Formats: sequence, structure tokens, C-alpha cells
Amino acid sequence: MLADIDPQRSASHALRARRAPGPAFAESCAGKLFHAQSAAMREGVEWLIIDTPAAPESDAAQAINISDLCLVIGRPSFLDLASIVRSADAVRRLGREGMVILNQAHTNRAEVAPVAFPDVIEALKLCGLPLSPFGLRSRETFQRAIAHGQSVCEWNPGGPAAADLTRLWEHVQSSMAVQRQAAEPPGLAARAV
Repeated sequence: MLADIDPQRSASHALRARRAPGPAFAESCAGKLFHAQSAAMREGVEWLIIDTPAAPESDAAQAINISDLCLVIGRPSFLDLASIVRSADAVRRLGREGMVILNQAHTNRAEVAPVAFPDVIEALKLCGLPLSPFGLRSRETFQRAIAHGQSVCEWNPGGPAAADLTRLWEHVQSSMAVQRQAAEPPGLAARAV
């Protein structure tokens, strides 16, 4: 389920373009996140994704507080660095788990991890949250898929963008599993949230 609290509503607009069934979504506000979280848990939703505004304001702080894992996503550029650092600071200050993910990285090389200015990467390593070893490169396929309300894994499942997204998602799932195991008291089986 997607709770879109970003005033731009870009995630909601993309999901409205879907022709096939997809995830449930709700345009909401930070004040209604607890209700959305409760409804998702009652309905057995495995993942509640919250799309927040880019700036770490009070709306984003409410989303951070109810999240198990906060993904701070930004482009590897000097202009985006300040926003990433502010968001990472909010995640740390509120005592939540998080990671930084690079998006729209430009590269023509075949490596898995996107490249960026070395100074930006070094600065991100000092922001207090781990930097994901997997990011998303700037690819036209992402834009085409979004325009049709699909993920790149649906639009072009065998393509390089789908491979990038799959690696990133597996890393996020693995991070969540480790976090859930650490939070479980000894002797209890892991439970779905």
C-alpha cells in the first residue's frame, strides 16, 4: 500500500495511469498516517510505503516516526547533497533506522553501483546513515514505465533498469529482515508487520 503525503502527488499520479491491478494507494496527509498504518495492518498489507515531501518538515517527521526503515533518496549531485543531509539528520535525530539511496545517477559504465562525484560520495558517507551499495541510474526506461503506471520490472523485465531495481529492492528487504530479527526478543518467531 502507498500512502502519498507528498503535495506533488507524483506517486499517486503514476499509479492512476495503471491499467492492471496494482498496489492500493491513498492520498493522505501526515495527520492521517497512524490511521493508514492501522488500516494496512488490519488488512494484512505486507508493506506500507510512505511517499513524503523532499524536505524534512513536520509531515516527514511523522512519517519517519512510524517507519521501520527510512529511505533517503536523492541524486548524487552537490545541489541535492544538502537535502539528503537534512533528511538523514532528521532520521537520526528521531532515532530511526535508515539508508541513503542514490537515484538518477549518470553512468555509461557497466558496474552495479552508480557513480557520482567522489566528493559527494564522501560527504554522504559522513551523513550518519549507511549508503546503499545499490542505486538507480538515470535511464529512459524509468520514465516510460512511470508514464504507464508500471515499474520497470513490469515494463521491461529483462532490462538493465529492472536488474538495478531488483538488486536495490533485495537489499532493502534484507535490511528490513536484519532489523526485524534484531528487534525480536530471543526465542520468538519473526512476525509480519
